[in-house]
Amino acid sequence: MDPRNIQLHDCEFRPYISEEEIIARITMLAEQLGQDYAHKKPLFLAVLNGSFMFAADLLKRVSIPCEISFIRLSSYQDMSSTGNVKEVLGLTEDIHSRHVVVLEDIVDTGHTVHALLQQLKTHSPASVEVATLLMKPECLQHPLDVKYVAQTIPNDFVVGYGLDYNGLGRNLRDIYKIVS
Repeated sequence: MDPRNIQLHDCEFRPYISEEEIIARITMLAEQLGQDYAHKKPLFLAVLNGSFMFAADLLKRVSIPCEISFIRLSSYQDMSSTGNVKEVLGLTEDIHSRHVVVLEDIVDTGHTVHALLQQLKTHSPASVEVATLLMKPECLQHPLDVKYVAQTIPNDFVVGYGLDYNGLGRNLRDIYKIVS
């Protein structure tokens, strides 16, 4: 095993995206959001658990007045999507006529984001957009317009920076991808 690689459960992962690269992309995303939402006081809605690092680093760089709230959804088991979205901890803020930006760690199949957007639209927000750290366009199974993407990646299983493999790896500062 390469000394830079890590072992999580039964899988080996190699370095993929450094913390410096992640922060640089988040900074660009924060500037774009600041321009697009100037004078709108958006509500950032972070999807837990995976987006906690992305949300924290993004909000530290967003310079406009805004709010943040957290919801928890689940559609993953092991390394593949179950296709079923289950709301664990719901939305407590009134989003009627608000500009909402959903913060996701990764959009791959789109099951989670698609289901969440359908739920949010029933509350009549002024607008709803998605900002994600990572996106796997070739995996999408729903027609989604994800306006804010820090980085697109191929269909590789990744961990770190909030992303996990069966609970492990969220605390890693860099993003690692599975060794085939």
